[in-house]
Amino acid sequence: MAAGWWVLIGIAALIALVALYDVLQRRHSILRIFPLVGHLRYILEAFGPELRQYIVTSNDDERPFSRNERRWIYASSKHQNAAFGFGTDAEFDRSPGYVIISPAAFPAAPPRGGDPPDWPLPSAKVLGGPRCRPHAFRPASVVNISGMSFGALSARAVESLNAGAALAGCLQTTGEGGLSPHHLHGGDLVMQFGTGWFGARDRHGRLDLPRLVEMVAANPVRAIELKLSQGAKPGVGGMLPAAKVTPEIAAIRGVEPWQACESPPRNPEFGSVDEMLDLVERIADATGLPVGIKSAVGAVGFWTDLARQMEGGTRGVDFITIDGGEGGTGSGPLAFIDHVGLPYRLAQARALRAFAERGIQHEVTWIGSGRLGLPEEALMAFALGADMVNAGREAMLSIGCIQAQRCHTGHCPSGVATQSRWRQRGIDPTLKSARAAAYIIAMRRDITRLSRATGVDHPSQVSLSNIEVLEGDVLTPMAQRFGIHPDWAVPVEI
Repeated sequence: MAAGWWVLIGIAALIALVALYDVLQRRHSILRIFPLVGHLRYILEAFGPELRQYIVTSNDDERPFSRNERRWIYASSKHQNAAFGFGTDAEFDRSPGYVIISPAAFPAAPPRGGDPPDWPLPSAKVLGGPRCRPHAFRPASVVNISGMSFGALSARAVESLNAGAALAGCLQTTGEGGLSPHHLHGGDLVMQFGTGWFGARDRHGRLDLPRLVEMVAANPVRAIELKLSQGAKPGVGGMLPAAKVTPEIAAIRGVEPWQACESPPRNPEFGSVDEMLDLVERIADATGLPVGIKSAVGAVGFWTDLARQMEGGTRGVDFITIDGGEGGTGSGPLAFIDHVGLPYRLAQARALRAFAERGIQHEVTWIGSGRLGLPEEALMAFALGADMVNAGREAMLSIGCIQAQRCHTGHCPSGVATQSRWRQRGIDPTLKSARAAAYIIAMRRDITRLSRATGVDHPSQVSLSNIEVLEGDVLTPMAQRFGIHPDWAVPVEI
């Protein structure tokens, strides 16, 4: 019999075996009822996000980032033309909460000789300055890279972001997964510790302060962030799927390899604001570094209690990162992702109000996080009182993420959110770090231009009166919409 016939027989036998399996298996009713053909349903389901992204949706429909938003990030990171032609295709009256920036009749002029190519834009506040921390400093960039752990991201992705932070002169937050060798490519770090204390924990999962002090002293750590909760999934802790817990990641975190790694929803070191502030001061005294917190926002009681206990000036956090419910996550329960925690604008307003009512809002550096890595969203955050913004998923997009939404599976097609060595091959850290830096610089450029359009030189000078919110045909001043007194976010002196 000719070889061709044997090939055909083999293919037919394989198809018959698949059909027999479909009929006999009990897990999938579609396959049991429609053997062979039912697989098409799962194939289409698997590629659904990509099909909707490139074929079905309009420029502004896709979520969490629309095609126009992704195009701006991709083009900016590649030094391509990021301009758009023929006018806007946004439907103002059909977009709830649409931000309108009021331009000044006489915009602020750029400096003589033009702006430097890296568009420097330092923070208006000295981080740790009000509390006289020994290693207080003024961040060189108001746009920085948000906390994304090695484990949630691949080694090459973390390396690309850190090297990009070095090129752009900005900070990178490590994420709660510990400090890895991939974080050490020239960029300054904000060391984040979550409820699992990865990288500074004892064998019982509790804080080992001497180990923490040793770690930050030996590495380019500029500040320490205690993560109380995450905007995308507050109250549920962290979760790294087993497929991502490689032996290297397990060693860095101090856990077992190939087992799901979960951070508890509550920090074992403190259970009240009073205990938390005691720990903040212990860490600050031991390291000399500014120490802050990152939190989603829910009940107002925590924030009023924190402001009350900081009012005396003896204890306090140096910065507060407000993480909006729009923020991203590598893995989380859908109910928490969609329904727990306030969106950023409401969250920032609620937390700021608690401090402003006691007159201490300017003693803290406010950092915004949660889909703020776009110029207009960042400017809105500054008007609401933020001093800096962190970009997470937007930074991922700059190094090749395609928004496939496969972060939780370990099968990210772009190599950004996976531990597959084969998939990571697509990331060239030398090239991608340059793209991450270009994105950060483009953010600073457009934030500066937007600020000048309102008549000021720095985003921290942008007033609430410069931002309005459009609902249908009704324009509402931001101060009124979010219950903020105009004087609470008074621009600071630059």
